[in-house]
Amino acid sequence: MTTSTALKPAAAASLALWHEMVSLQDMGRLPTILNDAAMFRSPMAFKPYVSAAAVNLILNTVMKVFTQFEYHRTLVAEDGLNVVLEFSAMVGDKSLKGVDMIRFDEAGLIVDFEVMVRPLNGLQALGAEMGARLAAYLPAYKESKAS
Repeated sequence: MTTSTALKPAAAASLALWHEMVSLQDMGRLPTILNDAAMFRSPMAFKPYVSAAAVNLILNTVMKVFTQFEYHRTLVAEDGLNVVLEFSAMVGDKSLKGVDMIRFDEAGLIVDFEVMVRPLNGLQALGAEMGARLAAYLPAYKESKAS
């Protein structure tokens, strides 16, 4: 069975803007494609960070931490609202590979951004650098234990 798998137009437009921002290394328009209740699921933390402000802060910071960042493959789910982007990058002298799993709402806004990274030493370097830059800010954005 062959299925045509393409993002819905609003999600495709947001993904195109995402790729443009990444290529320009300028996340200034990121808030325009974030749902107010967006979540960021870190490869270093069990509970997600909740709110557009949290996602904006984290993604702006990680784009400053990564060097030699490059996307390689894009996989789109049948619902047209979910995409997986395979990437590679450097953090200091450590190389890593990972995936960004992004879920959009019907309006094309990002509602969930989950990242998975390997190998362990690359993840540790990323966690250490992000922690050094954001440790004072991120606890306020953790999802409550009641959720």
